[in-house]
Amino acid sequence: MIRIVIADDHTIMREGLKRILDGAEDITVVGEATDGFEALAHVRKGGFDLLLLDLSMPGRSGVELIRQIKDESPKLPMLILTMHEEEQYAVRAIRAGARGYLTKESAGTQLLSAIRRVASGRPYISTEVAEQLAIDVMPASEHLPHKDLSNREFEVFNLLVIGKSITEIADMLHLSAKTVSTHKTRILQKMSMNSLAEMVQYAVAHHLIPTVKA
Repeated sequence: MIRIVIADDHTIMREGLKRILDGAEDITVVGEATDGFEALAHVRKGGFDLLLLDLSMPGRSGVELIRQIKDESPKLPMLILTMHEEEQYAVRAIRAGARGYLTKESAGTQLLSAIRRVASGRPYISTEVAEQLAIDVMPASEHLPHKDLSNREFEVFNLLVIGKSITEIADMLHLSAKTVSTHKTRILQKMSMNSLAEMVQYAVAHHLIPTVKA
């Protein structure tokens, strides 16, 4: 029996996932978390086999949360379930310690097989993500400045380019507005840009903005 903890801040999403999992005799949900702090509490308590983790939750989240969980519980398999389809999110999640990456749009058809694969010790990633991981270890033919950003800077970058304000980002990431402003300044410096508009243009050109489907 594969014991699962679901970490997602949306009640409707958690309920939907549980309905999908109810039909599997070899999988059972033993816990839920609505933010990064609750997810960490479950990890520290133990008693389950796989963490199904949303990439964007209140409090500690994203790649930083994956890395902390990996540090505290190196053997715990993590399957990331997220709205972000872009390979760059997946590559960073896998590098931080996740064993699988699945978009929420694909959950209905792929969730059970993804859980079984990750729980058995094998990775679950798309061909595109595997290709990107391979490309990243090859000699670079083109330098992409967003790859120089730290994980926290990349998280702030993504929130900025989708229109979030400094204050909103500070609230979402539980940081001070001053810290977020500092991150923004460093992002602009690292990417040799002068404005948010340039960041948005870059994000669009490199498909780094999540596609929102109606």
